Amino acid sequence: MSSKLSDKDLLARLVAFDSVSVNSNLPIVDFISDYLERPGVSVIRLANDDGSKANLLVWAGPTEVDENCRAGLILSGHVDVVPAGDLNEWQSDPFELTERDGNYFARGSCDMKGFDALAVNLLAEIDPEKLSSPLVLLFSFDEELGTLGAAHFIKHWPADKLLPRNAIIGEPTSLKAVRMHKGHLAMSATVHGQPAHTGSPHLGKNAIEPAAKIINALAKLRKEFEELRCDTSEYFKEVPGPGLNVTTVMGGQAINVIPELCEIGLGLRVLPWMDSEDLVGRIRETVKEAAVGCDFEFEVLNDSPSFCVSEDADIYKSICALVKQNQTIGVTFASDAGHLSLLGIDCVLFGPGAIEVAHKPNEFIPIDEFNKAKPMLEQLVQQFCVD
Repeated sequence: MSSKLSDKDLLARLVAFDSVSVNSNLPIVDFISDYLERPGVSVIRLANDDGSKANLLVWAGPTEVDENCRAGLILSGHVDVVPAGDLNEWQSDPFELTERDGNYFARGSCDMKGFDALAVNLLAEIDPEKLSSPLVLLFSFDEELGTLGAAHFIKHWPADKLLPRNAIIGEPTSLKAVRMHKGHLAMSATVHGQPAHTGSPHLGKNAIEPAAKIINALAKLRKEFEELRCDTSEYFKEVPGPGLNVTTVMGGQAINVIPELCEIGLGLRVLPWMDSEDLVGRIRETVKEAAVGCDFEFEVLNDSPSFCVSEDADIYKSICALVKQNQTIGVTFASDAGHLSLLGIDCVLFGPGAIEVAHKPNEFIPIDEFNKAKPMLEQLVQQFCVD
């Protein structure tokens, strides 16, 4: 693409893509690729299994990373968004950037295409020849479905191709440095019964009734989990223990049919440094004990790991100095940092916008934060990729 857009205009282009997770993200990936591709910049796609989506990695500067220091910087964001929901609750088109009351409104403006736009333009504006260490952009797919794109990335990225050690995950943190977050495990417990006419219930086996026993047992376990603590609990004062929640129950097909199936969906929010395998084991055993005499299955569907970066990590110290922050902040939502940290990458969540308005109608990003974030990112790029 020959001409560069302003940060605002680029944000407007990005939110105009209906990149809700159920859709392919290839149109927005194509746009970013075309926008950034030029001599000195490498554009790499890692497609998912069916080719309908892709992670996008854009690399500028030196093509190799020194294994001893792993210098450079990664700016990472996801390009998928949650559905807009009821359009009647929006004051404007969710896929058209609207300026109002000092904010930019659109689905994804805050979570997290605002950061994406700044990162893209930052790389578009820089001269790769002036970079002494790599500047890398990483955009993932299906983060909103459980950090699936990041999980795919760490599985398929070549082990011998080292990445910079320092990374900023541009989740909306109101421009505060977040060095830890909880993980999220998605699980299901499925009870199998036997269908029959409700006039002859002795010929069937009700799947919902034992499922109710499982739900009651999980409610008791939830209270036990609430009392558990670990070394990071002090940074999650509102919910200092692991959060276990039954979130969906699906069973039965008609009032006059004995239900043959009931599926319980549940989620577990695990604190950094907690043994998630032990917690899952307790959940599995609780389901097993409550389902005695029944045909059931228990399955872990997805694991978005927790993460915690050291207070001594260079990227964390640099951001804290930049924003004059002296306290540790932990957040309860998961992010791509959980997976990327498994590659030995020091991640910090840092971006404009507030998570409190994400996933809601009339999502917005404050214009002053959006404008303030750019020079901060430029300063960090200067420090980690130029100086």
